[in-house]
Amino acid sequence: MSILKRTVIIGILLAMPLHAGSEATSTAVQPAAADKAVSAVPAYKPPLRGAPAGRVGGGTRGATERESFALQVLAPDHLGYTVREQPCLYWYISNPTTHPLELTVTERNAVAPLLEKTMQASAQGGIQSACLADYGVKLRKDVQYKWFVTLVTDPERRSKDILAGGMLMVVDPQPLLAEKLKSAVPGSLPNIYAEEGLWYDAIGALSQLIEETPANLELHRQRAALLEQVGLAEVAAYENGQAKYRTDIKSNF
Repeated sequence: MSILKRTVIIGILLAMPLHAGSEATSTAVQPAAADKAVSAVPAYKPPLRGAPAGRVGGGTRGATERESFALQVLAPDHLGYTVREQPCLYWYISNPTTHPLELTVTERNAVAPLLEKTMQASAQGGIQSACLADYGVKLRKDVQYKWFVTLVTDPERRSKDILAGGMLMVVDPQPLLAEKLKSAVPGSLPNIYAEEGLWYDAIGALSQLIEETPANLELHRQRAALLEQVGLAEVAAYENGQAKYRTDIKSNF
């Protein structure tokens, strides 16, 4: 084939529209672009309004590692906000246990709890959750609530309970939040909520992504970084350990 003919053929090929194979290639890179939405670590900006409130954390030391527990709620060390009247609540327990857990939610100055539920702790330990929608409980706006998770180690001696708790309040969303959410992909929700100072929505959105794709190491690292921002170093170390564990598993195959 002459050089002239070869040049003409190459020019025709370059001018032709993309065929199905090229479209497939273009489509294949879209998930990578979508992943950029979850690549940035959520930056939590604590709200300026609201009275500060402490986070309660519990733990005990026993004769063996199996008898030692650290119990932490995934809550900031101040009053945390949400725009949802039925948020999900998260906590961490360091070791597997057969002891029951009690979840309690009550208005700050109320005597009787709004919710008091006994449940079984996960056999694996780690991060666990409960969603208020599962119990038909709705929170009122601008009312401060206390919530606690209690590990009942001895039902006959409740003084040995291990307890952890935090504070939350339902607030009206800022005007721009609705606009941000309209164009948001699921992977960007933790960042949006964190920037708005909505702790429970940020940790909830990120945890939901992890539940949907538990093998996503980047999501575990993001949750660890978010937890470190509110002083939950032990839980963050556990999350980073989960990411390393899953990396090691992958490397063995």
